[in-house]
Amino acid sequence: MKQEVPADPAFHIEFARIAGQRIEHRWIRPHASRAAPRHPTLVFLHEGLGSTRQWRTFPDRVAEATGCAALVYSRQGYGHSEPRTGPRTVDYLHREALERLPALLDHFGIDRPVLIGHSDGASIALIHAGSGIRPVRALVAMAPHVFVEEMALIGIAQACDSFLTTDLAARMTKYHADAASVFWGWHGIWLHPDFLAWNIEKYLAGIDCPVMLIQGLDDEYGTPAQIDAIAAQVNGPVEQVLLENCRHSPHKDRKEDTLEAIARFVLRLAG
Repeated sequence: MKQEVPADPAFHIEFARIAGQRIEHRWIRPHASRAAPRHPTLVFLHEGLGSTRQWRTFPDRVAEATGCAALVYSRQGYGHSEPRTGPRTVDYLHREALERLPALLDHFGIDRPVLIGHSDGASIALIHAGSGIRPVRALVAMAPHVFVEEMALIGIAQACDSFLTTDLAARMTKYHADAASVFWGWHGIWLHPDFLAWNIEKYLAGIDCPVMLIQGLDDEYGTPAQIDAIAAQVNGPVEQVLLENCRHSPHKDRKEDTLEAIARFVLRLAG
């Protein structure tokens, strides 16, 4: 693996070339007193406007609480990873789940990971696990999407006003090399007419690993119908966590409760 000068020394950011793409990532190792070599590796998958840094210290706290190593990375076009080329297509999450995530896991030699995804990242985790292309130890899906709801489209349309009239663009620039490309790529594909039919429920029956579903009851982009659909169709054991006073980001809005739930889930897996 070729490493370059970390862009953020405080977070030990590194870069690797995976399937021809420069990918921003960081490894988190728990304190020696907490490390458990036989525990699964946690892989964090960010949201549609997210990146490695935007998880902040949440993955560090999960790693420390569980004794698991964790990998956090920015997908192509996000953070300071390889820039995106061309517009997104309706299958962009499928390509991440079925092509790029397997390449990343192979590159780092990660076998049977616990996938922890938020929003778009949760959908990627569900597609990957349900495809059966490689074993997954378990997955945590926070604010997942398996079909398109009208409220999500309304929320994304409203986000456009925020990007144009507030400091949202400036705040995103702290984390992304090209914040405009990240925002308009996300905004454009979700509001594209062809995306109305997007649905990944066909993958759910293929998921036979333990699943934790975390949903904020005030989520502006989705309702509990999303996690109800997942719980009804997966074949592995399911635990649902519904959080009051919580919007689209449980790991930010209800950080301690979300941390406790995920840590308990992972530790139970590890025996």
